[in-house]
Amino acid sequence: MPRWDPRAEERLGDAALELFVEHGYENVTVEQITERAGLTRRTFSRYFTDKRDVLFAGSEQIPGVLSGAVRRADAALPPFQALLAALVDIGEWFADLVPHAARRRAVIASSPELQERERTKLAAVTEALAEALRERGTPTSRATLLAQVGIAVFHTAFERWTDEPEPADFAARVREAATELAASLAPAAGLATVVPENH
Repeated sequence: MPRWDPRAEERLGDAALELFVEHGYENVTVEQITERAGLTRRTFSRYFTDKRDVLFAGSEQIPGVLSGAVRRADAALPPFQALLAALVDIGEWFADLVPHAARRRAVIASSPELQERERTKLAAVTEALAEALRERGTPTSRATLLAQVGIAVFHTAFERWTDEPEPADFAARVREAATELAASLAPAAGLATVVPENH
């Protein structure tokens, strides 16, 4: 075996995911992952801190990628439209995640530890989006609200896209989720007549 394998990280990730699906996340060790991949523990440590890190490798890039897309959006767009444009803009960047995304979600859903890590990741993404909206002049509380809604749209679109990537692309899934949200919120226009102002 060569001293350096350019596919080592990918092999370790594939092996880990296969084992997590087969045996459950809690029942898999780093040693089993390296054995399945045909690599050493030292090689594993070069790319990952622990077995949990395998499932979240690269996730630290997501806040910057999404917030950067918000900052690049047309300055004339209202805040939420800018956020949706950003979600559409990053679709191609997520394309490489599709082959394993559905299985990864299933593994995370099976483990409270991993679910907590996922919530922490989403919180970081939400804050990054809110900050980008604030930089565009959106008031703080509104920026936070829109970022949270944007993450919900993103999460829904990404799940649908990874579960069924054809025939719709990621951008279409974002528009689909946003349209459903808008339709659901339309009745809220008359909310003031239903809920008294002192409630």
